[in-house]
Amino acid sequence: MKKVKIVPYLVGAVSALAFAALCLYVFCPAFNVHNPVLWIIGALTLFVFILIERLLKGERDFGRVNISKKKGNGKKYSKFKFDVKYYIAPIALICLIALIGAFSSTFFNATAYSQILKVTESDFTTDLSESVGTDSIALMDTASAQMLGDREIGALSDVVSQFNVSYDYIQIDYNGKPVKVSALEYAGFFKWMNNKNNGVKGYVTVDPVSMSASFKESEGMKYVPSAYFSENARRYIWTKYPTLMLENLHFEIDENGKPYYIASIIEKTVALFGGKTVSGCVVLDPVTGETVKYDLKDIPQWVDVVFSGDLICQQYNWHGMLQNGYMNSLFAKKGCKQVTTYTSDEDTFDETPVSDFGYVAKDGDIWIYTGVTSVNGDSSNIGFLLANERTGESRYYSVAGADEKSAMAAAEGEVQEKGYQASFPSLINIDGNPTYIMVLKDSGGLVKLYAAVNVEQYNIVTTAATQSECIEKYKSILGIETEDVTNETKDVTVKIDSVKYIDIDGNTYIYLIDTENNIYKAKASENEKMLLLKDGDTVKLSCSGSKIVSCEKVEK
Repeated sequence: MKKVKIVPYLVGAVSALAFAALCLYVFCPAFNVHNPVLWIIGALTLFVFILIERLLKGERDFGRVNISKKKGNGKKYSKFKFDVKYYIAPIALICLIALIGAFSSTFFNATAYSQILKVTESDFTTDLSESVGTDSIALMDTASAQMLGDREIGALSDVVSQFNVSYDYIQIDYNGKPVKVSALEYAGFFKWMNNKNNGVKGYVTVDPVSMSASFKESEGMKYVPSAYFSENARRYIWTKYPTLMLENLHFEIDENGKPYYIASIIEKTVALFGGKTVSGCVVLDPVTGETVKYDLKDIPQWVDVVFSGDLICQQYNWHGMLQNGYMNSLFAKKGCKQVTTYTSDEDTFDETPVSDFGYVAKDGDIWIYTGVTSVNGDSSNIGFLLANERTGESRYYSVAGADEKSAMAAAEGEVQEKGYQASFPSLINIDGNPTYIMVLKDSGGLVKLYAAVNVEQYNIVTTAATQSECIEKYKSILGIETEDVTNETKDVTVKIDSVKYIDIDGNTYIYLIDTENNIYKAKASENEKMLLLKDGDTVKLSCSGSKIVSCEKVEK
């Protein structure tokens, strides 16, 4: 009777378990049958077990080595040959994963994928009323936010020496206004070792309207993504909810400025691995480590980003491309449409279209906006998509016009001698006219101008130093009355933060912006004494709405 050697099997099992434990600790995969990463770790663990067991039995390769006959020089040479029979189990498991993945794809489930995102058609002028003012428009891109945030932290020597500002700036609605936020992060392992007892002490907020950044101190945040071992936020949440598939871990603050980390709970709705959507979120208090799991319908309103913009765009593309079947999306393409895309310039070998979108703060939530184009169309939009990042609610507006890239090019062409670059625009309603509004930046990333471009006639373009000035000029070009209709006047005393001048139809207007960001205006020819005003002056104004009837400087 052949004696069975137990040691190779025992050592192989221990090695495989150690390998699996390391993978679980590093990758933190959900213990969920819908998670393909868990299946792959299982297959690799089985492979490691067989490999170690074979080596300990005296085999020095993956299968066996055949010693062939001598070559012409008289030397023997070895030839590797992979012995499949020893590895049939892990190979079969890998094949099964690939097979399940194929049957979970859009090829076999086009209809199911097209129905994941529920899209309702809505009215543009009703949903985007002019009551959603310029304070709700978030035009700043992440690169500009990073620059302002780094500049703010750079002035704090005790902070910049130990922490960096995370590049993961998140657009949120903070007390009714759009704000970008990003937490500080440890500047490496040794900085974490030096500061982990006190934690991360704050975060940065960037106002995309005023283009200003500020550092906010907070209680020490211990459980953050840049921490190590058990204090790493992703790993910490995984230990609390090991069966949940979590993505989109990011930083937010509530209406009182208290910091939190939010992770979206992912659900696969098609076959085993396909049809990704969101079913809720986990909220982590990084100071105390307290976690709360919310179903989608119960998520508090201060949480803004549960459905990421990229996921919404992907789901809409499934909706727009697959409604008439997978083969139609490849060949006939009847009725196919998708969100606005561009080709990444960062990798010349990557020609995969990437979705792009802007943000609007509306009804206490952040909504992403992007154009919708026909797959067979030219550089134009057939409509727009507005989607709520907290609830996933998506609305489609059938408004034809120029696409965002054409509008950006039109704005850049208006000041082509300056070489400014336009940011991705947002969509606003100006007296029933769908309008793109965007910022123009110089080569250093500084915002220099605002631009408004008519969606239906993108040769109608205006630029100005502020959003309000830009919109006033735009209204003037369209012939929209901008004067206040009220005859009531009121007297106010304000301190001037800045004085702006703008030419409209050959007339120079003076704009006074006070320290509370209120704007007052007057025609220069009717109020010539106002030309002597400067920043920091205190004035007594008699106003009809925002129109200045009389102005008197208050002497100090």
